[in-house]
Amino acid sequence: MNPDIAVSLVSKGLELALVISAPVLIAGLAVGLLVSIFQAVTQIQEMTLSFIPKIIVMVVLIGVTFPWMLSTLMEYTVALIQNMNTYVGK
Repeated sequence: MNPDIAVSLVSKGLELALVISAPVLIAGLAVGLLVSIFQAVTQIQEMTLSFIPKIIVMVVLIGVTFPWMLSTLMEYTVALIQNMNTYVGK
């Protein structure tokens, strides 16, 4: 395997991991920020108050975006398997 091909495959894999995880992570960040602002305004210092809404939003978002995540990963996996003969040298 050519080092350029290996670097390209790793780069595409990392990019795909970032694209798939970004919606869930950004939603968790946004909810955490909103809850933190609410806690600062109301002076509530409860740790579980920020944890529970983040978990709920992230689980719901994973459920909503799971078909897209699965199809994206399947496309990448099928492309890897179909091009396997070009990756492995003769």
